[in-house]
Parts: sequence; C-alpha cells; structure tokens
Amino acid sequence: DKMDKTRVVQVLKVGKHGKYEKAVRHFVKYKAHDEKNAAKTGDVVRIMETRPLSKDKRWVIV
Repeated sequence: DKMDKTRVVQVLKVGKHGKYEKAVRHFVKYKAHDEKNAAKTGDVVRIMETRPLSKDKRWVIV
C-alpha cells in the first residue's frame, strides 16, 4: 500500500432526498490509522473517531 499505517475506509451513508424523499445512497471515504498494518484491501473493518493524527486522519481502525 502507498500510505504506511493508513487505510482509506469507504462508508455507506443512506439518507433521504430533500425534495423527492427517495432513499439516496452515497459513499464517504475516511483515512483511518492502522498501527499494525493489519487491514488489507477488501477487508471489512470498524473505525472509531479519535484526536487528529494528521491533516486528514481523525479515525482509527479498532
């Protein structure tokens, strides 16, 4: 992976469209800290919010 001890985690968010009230799905990407480099591409992980670790990282893989 290109970033040492960092993984980009994709999270599905479901909400309603403001005007039409249809369920809308979209994905949000978070940069998460992975101290042991244990997570690999395609793994399902849990993340927890933490103090800012860098400019973009505010999440840690649990």
